[in-house]
Amino acid sequence: MSTPEFEAVQDALRGRWPESKLDPSLERIRDLVDVLGNPQQVFSTIHIAGTNGKTSTARMVEELLRELNLRTGRFTSPHLQSVTERIGIDGSPVSEEKFAEIYAEVAPFLDIVDAKHDIALSFFEVLVAMAYAAFADAPVEVAVVEVGMGGSWDATNVADGQVSVVAPISYDHMEYLGDSIEDIAAEKAGIIKPGSFALLAAQSQPAAEALLRRVAEVGATVARAGVEFGVRDREMAVGGQMLQLQGLAGPYDDILLPLHGAHQADNAALALAAVEAFVGGGSEGISQEAVQAAFSRVSSPGRLEVLRRGPVVLVDAAHNQAGAAALAGALSEEFAATPMVAVVAILAEKDVEGILSALEPVVESVVVTVNSSPRCLPPQDVVPVAVDVFGEDRVHQASPLPEAIDVGLTLAERAGSIGGHGVVITGSVVTVGDARASFGVSS
Repeated sequence: MSTPEFEAVQDALRGRWPESKLDPSLERIRDLVDVLGNPQQVFSTIHIAGTNGKTSTARMVEELLRELNLRTGRFTSPHLQSVTERIGIDGSPVSEEKFAEIYAEVAPFLDIVDAKHDIALSFFEVLVAMAYAAFADAPVEVAVVEVGMGGSWDATNVADGQVSVVAPISYDHMEYLGDSIEDIAAEKAGIIKPGSFALLAAQSQPAAEALLRRVAEVGATVARAGVEFGVRDREMAVGGQMLQLQGLAGPYDDILLPLHGAHQADNAALALAAVEAFVGGGSEGISQEAVQAAFSRVSSPGRLEVLRRGPVVLVDAAHNQAGAAALAGALSEEFAATPMVAVVAILAEKDVEGILSALEPVVESVVVTVNSSPRCLPPQDVVPVAVDVFGEDRVHQASPLPEAIDVGLTLAERAGSIGGHGVVITGSVVTVGDARASFGVSS
C-alpha cells in the first residue's frame, strides 16, 4: 500500500493540466529548471523522439550504457501502472518514498513559476523537472530521455542532447503536431541540437527530408538506419530473436534479444548506434561481449509481453495504426499457429479504424472493452467501427477488462489448434497497465 506522502504527491500532480491538454511552450519549464539551478546541464543526455518504439529503444540504450559502467538516469512516458516508472536511476524506477522526496525538493519553486504565467505548470512539466533534479542529485553520468510529445516544444527539450535519436515517425497527436508527416517530423526534429550526433530510424521520404533539413541547419552529424547502421539478419529464437547487427563501427553478431518482432530488432540497431555515437562518435566501437551481455538482459514491459502461457496472454501498448501494424507483423511471424483474439480498449482521439484494420488479418475476432482511463472510448462508439472492419460475427463486447479477457480466451479456444490459443490485449498503454495489474504483474 502506498504511503500518505506518495498519495499526496499524486493528488498534487493530478491537480495540474494532464498530458492530454497542452499549451505548446518551453517558457514555463525553462523558468522552473532555471530556479532549480539548471540540473539538466549537469549530465550528458541521449534524447529520443519519434512516434513508436521510443520506450523500448530507451531501455536498450540504458542497458548498454550500464554494461559500459556508466551511471544512468532514464525518463520515459507514459507509465503503465505507477508514475514512479517514469524516473529511473541505474536501471530501476525510483521508490515511492524517493519520488515523494524529489517532489518535496521541487515543490517550493512551483508556485513561484506558476505566478509568472497565465497557465500553470502541467503534470508533465513538473515530472520532467523532477527527473532532471533527481538525475543531477544522484548524480548520473548520462540520462536517457524520452520525449513526451513532439520535440521542439516538448518539456524535455530544455536539455541539449549530445546524441539525438529519432525513432519511426507516423501519424499521432495531429491536433498538436500537424496533419502531415512532414509537419510532424519537423516538430520532432527539434531535439536535434547544433553539433550533436543524430541517429535516424528508417523513415518515409517526407519525414526523412524534414529530419535531414534540420540536421543541415544545425550542423549535426547524421547516421541513418539502412545506410550507416541497421539489422543485417534476424531469426526467431527461444524467448526472442537472434540478431546480426551492423553498427557504426562494424558488425555485431549473435546478439540475443529477448523481445519479439522485427520492429524490436530495428530498435536494437538504433539503440546500438546511439551508444556507439555517444561513447566514441561511432569510430571506437563497443565490444561484442558488451553488446551481447546488455541486450540479453533487455526487457520492455507492455511491449508484446507474455503475461501467461497455456493459454497465452499477450499485452502490447499499440495505440496507433503504425504500432498496431508492428504488433500484427510480430503475431503473424511468431504466433501464426496460435489462434488469437484481440481484446481492445482505445482512448478518445485515436485512430480506431486504423488500429483495428491492422489487427484484422492476424486475429480471429475482437472483444471491445474499456480501461480505467476517463478518456477511454465507450464500447458503443468502437463496436460499429469494429463491425465495419471485422464483420458482425467477429465482434464481441464485454466489460470490465477481466471479463473481456475471459471472453477472448473462450473464443480463441473454440477456434482450436494444435499450437494452442490465446488473447492479445492492446489499444492503449492504460489498457496494458490494467491487464498487467489484473494478472498480478508489477512494473
